[in-house]
Amino acid sequence: MTTSVLTATLGFVNVFITARALGPEGRGTLAFLTTIAMLASQLSSLGVEEASANIAGMRPERRPTLATNAVVLAVLCGAAAMGIIAVSVAVFPSVGGDASTSLLWLALASIPLLVAQFYFQFLVRADYGFGVANAAALIAPLLNVTANGVLAAFGLITVATAMSTWIIGQLLATLLLARYIAKNLVGFGRPDRALARESVGFGLKAHAGRVMKTGNYRLDQWLLGSIAGSTELGYYTIAVAWTEALFFLPEALAAVIRPEIVRADRREAGVRTAFVFRIGLMLTAPGVLFLVLAAPFLCVTIFGDEFHSSINDLRVLAPGAFGIVALKVLANALVAQRRPLLSTAAVAVAFLLTIGLDLLLIPSHGGLGAAIASTAAYTAGGIATVVLFVRALGIPVAELVPRLGDLRAVKDRGAELGRLVPRRRSV
Repeated sequence: MTTSVLTATLGFVNVFITARALGPEGRGTLAFLTTIAMLASQLSSLGVEEASANIAGMRPERRPTLATNAVVLAVLCGAAAMGIIAVSVAVFPSVGGDASTSLLWLALASIPLLVAQFYFQFLVRADYGFGVANAAALIAPLLNVTANGVLAAFGLITVATAMSTWIIGQLLATLLLARYIAKNLVGFGRPDRALARESVGFGLKAHAGRVMKTGNYRLDQWLLGSIAGSTELGYYTIAVAWTEALFFLPEALAAVIRPEIVRADRREAGVRTAFVFRIGLMLTAPGVLFLVLAAPFLCVTIFGDEFHSSINDLRVLAPGAFGIVALKVLANALVAQRRPLLSTAAVAVAFLLTIGLDLLLIPSHGGLGAAIASTAAYTAGGIATVVLFVRALGIPVAELVPRLGDLRAVKDRGAELGRLVPRRRSV
């Protein structure tokens, strides 16, 4: 969790540096290019990382082969993604936004590298190499802040230099993970086609949910950049940067209660999760209110007068955090209670609405349309999660409504939320 917070903090600082130095259009172009690379790499991974982690844990002797297969599959999957996007841009130029051809190809060329990094992360974590995985996660944001800060101070920063810095950071992170694999996982062995087929076959079963989750958080930026242009995307990314600060709380709550929910029976899991969900809503509310009221200061005073259009984007986007609480906490409980398809169904509601509303609203409303679409999609996804949660775990909807006694319990007992969860009781 500490690494996630630190990574996000460095990412926000980088947004600040690049936004102030490059302006809305430059910031939007940079965000558009990195979004293409990250989203394409996630989509083209085919879920192989999940299979690799499982196989590496259960059959340690296969780790060298898994590592080599990861390299081969990263090249093949990454190249396929590059080709699909390149053809799409040739047929539908708007897919590539208003980024230059050279910068677009620079972003596309990084996709195989990012897929390999993604695979390596799961292999390293399967060997409990969390320290190395955390170090790799910090390399790119640290380099971004340092290099972009220096270049901005001397007036030398451009979209091309910022994009190059980002790719170099990803390369260094991938090399660090590869070094750990070579030294600690008995290196890279001979590739195995049968094992690769097994990995892809298993991975595809888990891939749909990951694709939709990734799409919910990043697809709107690709669509906004393609439809409305880099400047509108530049405004929107500022609102996104502030709003994403609210996502850490539900992620932390879900992580804290996961071990308890896995071991609990259906009713107990429902009661405990409901309590944590209520706390999540109450602690999120002040953050949402702050972002709505302080939007002019956060967008204009901090980032500059050029980002005045971000104010309304932020005010509309912030309330979507309530839906995120449900999608993180309640969907996590469904997975922990061995009902992953229900969690996927809720995510699918948000994903489909995101695409539909983005295509409907962005052409006429730009970044504000994307903000409306995201908040509506998160809210609908959250409501769907609530419905599925109460039906699956037998919890009345009233158990999800915040109450003052919950805050008093947190204040009086002041312990880790996982320990604050009340004992099983009748509902």
